[in-house]
Amino acid sequence: MHVPDGFINAPVSAAAGVVAAGAVAVSLRGARRELDERTAPLAGLVAAFIFAVQMLNFPVAAGTSGHLLGGALAAILVGPYTGVLCVSVVLLMQGVLFADGGLTALGVNITDMAITTTVVAYLVFRGLVKVLPRGRRSITVASFAAALLSVPAAAVVFTLIYAIGGTADVSLGKVATAMVGVHVLIGIGEAVITALTVGAVVAVRPDLVYGARGLTAPLKLKVGGELVDAPAAPAAPVAARSHRKIWITGLITSLVLAGFVSFYASANPDGLEKVAHDHGIDSKAKAHASSDSPLADYGVKDVTDARLSGGLAGVIGVGVTVVAGSAVFWALRRRRTGDAASTGITADRTTV
Repeated sequence: MHVPDGFINAPVSAAAGVVAAGAVAVSLRGARRELDERTAPLAGLVAAFIFAVQMLNFPVAAGTSGHLLGGALAAILVGPYTGVLCVSVVLLMQGVLFADGGLTALGVNITDMAITTTVVAYLVFRGLVKVLPRGRRSITVASFAAALLSVPAAAVVFTLIYAIGGTADVSLGKVATAMVGVHVLIGIGEAVITALTVGAVVAVRPDLVYGARGLTAPLKLKVGGELVDAPAAPAAPVAARSHRKIWITGLITSLVLAGFVSFYASANPDGLEKVAHDHGIDSKAKAHASSDSPLADYGVKDVTDARLSGGLAGVIGVGVTVVAGSAVFWALRRRRTGDAASTGITADRTTV
């Protein structure tokens, strides 16, 4: 659902940029509270994984494909504020390096694909886990529903933005119907990917899933015919538990998906591209400012073998995204630690 340059006029694109910048600023502050010794190592990896899976377009209807948006996945794994930043990092890398999503439309894309999906998904997720039985299965079910609803929500927001600042004279009713219809189907794919990923992480390291904290049901033992809570087994301190194994596994998975599996992705246009072509939204689309980038269109310039070119581009994209994302999140984590230490010093001086 990457919006290219020329779909939305300059004033509305600028306004969306202001909204996106404000949301990112708020998320930077919020992420400092979310990022701890558990989520900080995972956040950069989540961004890289979203980048990789977004390369895997899957068929959803005749001549149409879809791909992961990632807001629900990021919000559930590392928190809503950090999730907004994860998807924003991915969109920035895609726009600047791969000419995917217009640079003047970056604010629109962040507003639609990062903010909308993350906020809607996390609200749905939190609402469901409050009413569902406490346990890992409920987390997976809530993840599925949250991801499913987040995608058509993004389609609705795009339609609203286009109604305000669209550059082509089209039937908004038909556009809205087409956008929501196809993105409900894409949402099913998003829901499956999100539920499988969250379920896999919860199964091995529930302490790393932000949305699962405090939601797993305690182990029960039958004593004298009655179920009682089992005594808690001594656990290693969170900080002492290594994240290396899951981080390496996640990185290798992302590299394989982007570097190899992406070659077999559907070549059909995604939901927005298809609707834009069928209804004339793309009549005033502009060439991307980074169209001459060495990595434009997810291929390496001057590498003639399509499989090798796409694979190298995917691997480079995962590498750049994990480095950029990790740098941002570790800086925020260090800032939080520094603020906490500073607060502690102040408190001590006040007491004295």
